[in-house]
Parts: sequence; structure tokens; C-alpha cells
Amino acid sequence: MPELKPDAVERLLNETRDVLTARGDSMRSVLYKELLINALKCRRDNLDVLDLKIINRAIVEFRHASRVFEPYENTRKVSIFGSARVLRDDPYYKMASDLGRLLASQGYMVITGAAEGIMEAGIEGAGPENSFGVGIVLPYERGPAKVFQDDPKLVTFKYFFTRKLFFVMEASAFALFPGGFGTQNEAFEVLVLVQTGKATPKPLLLIDLPDGHYWETWDRFVNQELLNHGYIYPEDRSFYRIVHSPEEVLEWVRYYYSTYHSMRQVGETLVIRLEKEMRDEDLRQLTESFPDIIASGGVLKTSALPQEKDEPDILSKPRIAFAYNKRSAGRLNQMVLEINRLGRSNEA
Repeated sequence: MPELKPDAVERLLNETRDVLTARGDSMRSVLYKELLINALKCRRDNLDVLDLKIINRAIVEFRHASRVFEPYENTRKVSIFGSARVLRDDPYYKMASDLGRLLASQGYMVITGAAEGIMEAGIEGAGPENSFGVGIVLPYERGPAKVFQDDPKLVTFKYFFTRKLFFVMEASAFALFPGGFGTQNEAFEVLVLVQTGKATPKPLLLIDLPDGHYWETWDRFVNQELLNHGYIYPEDRSFYRIVHSPEEVLEWVRYYYSTYHSMRQVGETLVIRLEKEMRDEDLRQLTESFPDIIASGGVLKTSALPQEKDEPDILSKPRIAFAYNKRSAGRLNQMVLEINRLGRSNEA
């Protein structure tokens, strides 16, 4: 970095003073202050230069990617994974392109790794205007696909951990085509994050050709080696669903968010935001069906809590809430599915 001019130094010192002396307890002010203090602590701790490089690069990447995604925060997005080695004449390439096109036609945007194969197909189908590229610097890859090289929504990461965070954090759903170690890594990464409660439940669609067996084979392994040995719970299998067409992907994503909208933990209370009101008898049924994850009381209607005021666009949505004991994200996902089932049955 070039040496800062005196006026730039003065401006930064004034901004730093404003942050450190700001009054009030808004979350934004608190976090600004903590970021500055932690930067100073890095100097005080005399960290290794390599550690400092990693910390700095991670912050730079995260800040840039956040700025890219921020204007589209209210648009649902689907992360598409799959092999970069799939050729254009492969039926999976066409399926991925068809999926991107179908999602974009229904108002969704797609997130891909911006490389070739399945990722390029997804971008071509959705169109660059409806796509995000979350790339990674690798010594043996040629960079982003030509269709997306100069797009402002392309973010290139050095570290996998920051890249994966945006793949998961910004997506409302995940569509996985067959692939190699990277695809398997992404599949298990998503499953681990939702199973451990580090990410809220989201639909994970595993896509095969009508006569394909890639994910069925994978599912047999999960059942025989993970489930049968007690390494996962039966309800954990509710996190994913095997499908055989782009239409099934869209149908399931739309169903998943038909009554359910989103959730947020506020202290010991889990607030579930809805697309439409639920009946009192439905709440009683949820309370009776999921006592194992309700710490006390039952599922009740509520208005937006004060802590949710930082999400003004959804403050008016109906809500239900309960004391969540955080024992099983799989059971929580099953509750989301039941909420949608009840919402659908009420329309019949």
C-alpha cells in the first residue's frame, strides 16, 4: 500500500475517533468499534506476518463480497454446484442450463463457482444478469468462464473458507449436480452447517438424470454407513432430497418457502417468519408434534420482536415463536416441512 498523504491520515484518524467515541449501543456501532479494537490487538499481540496476511485478506474478501451481494439481499438465490469437467455435450450440462433458465424465469438468481462445466451451464441458463460468480484462485484452473469474466457480480476468493461462507450465507437453496471431491465437499459442508445449527435449515436438492444413479448411490452410503451406525439421526436425512429434473428443483424450493419464510434466534426464543397466518389449531398441532425441541410452553403467534428491527423489509410478516432447546436441527427442519404442509392443506 502506498504511503498515505497527511490529509488522508487526518481523515482516517477522525473517522477512527468517531467510531471509538460513538455513544449508544446500536449493533452497527458496537461492531465497528470491535473491528477497530481487534485490528489494534493484532499489532499488540505481535502476530506472525503470515497470520496477519490471512486475517487481512479474509476481511478484504468478506467486505468486497458483502458489497457485491448487498443490493440483491431481498432476492432469493440458489447455489448451484457440480463438476467443472462436465462438457457441453453432456446431458448434465443441458440440465444445469435448463435449471438456471427456469429459476431466473421465476425471479430467482443463481450463485455458482463461475468456472466451467456445471457452473458455466448454470450461468448461461440464468443469464449473467441473474447470476453471481463466487470463484476461487487455483493454480491449475483458467479462471472464470468466458460468459462471466467481466461481470461486476463476480467475486474471486483466495481462501475456500470465505468463499464457502458466501455460497451458504447468501443462498436460500442448494442444487447439486454430480461432481468430484469439490462437489462432495460442498454437499457435506452444507449438511454439517445445517445439522449443527450454524446455518438455518434450507432445501438441498441432489440432481440426477432420470436414469442416473449418482445420488442414489451416495444416499445408500449415507443410510448404510452413517445412519445404520448411529453417526447421524434419521431426521437428518430430511435436509436433502433427490430429484430428477429442473422442474422438481423449482417445485421443491417454492414449496419449502410457501408458508415458511425465514427464522431468527432471539435469546432463547426462535422466531419463525411466515408468508401467511397459521391457524390456532395448527399451532397446537406443532406443539404436540415437536415437544422434543420445545424447551417450555408451546408454539405461539407473535409480532416482530424489537431485536428484528434491523430487518425492516419483513417486519410486517406473520410470526410464530417458541423456546427452542437447540437439540436437533433435523427435527427443526421437519417442523418447517410440517408448517408448509399445514399451510398447503389449509388452501385445499
